[in-house]
Amino acid sequence: MAKLRVTQIKSKIKSTKRQKRTLEALGIKRMHHTVELDDTPQIKGMIKKVEHLIKVEQIS
Repeated sequence: MAKLRVTQIKSKIKSTKRQKRTLEALGIKRMHHTVELDDTPQIKGMIKKVEHLIKVEQIS
């Protein structure tokens, strides 16, 4: 299964509560924190909601 590397690049201070909870659900805890996640439709939907705060890379 393909993997995604997700890194937070912008602060979540002025984000909505929903966006903050989405980052927590992705496993991102702080600025420049990186997590590797499976490439599933659920994860892609969560990434779409906070794409302005994160950087996403495809891992083969």
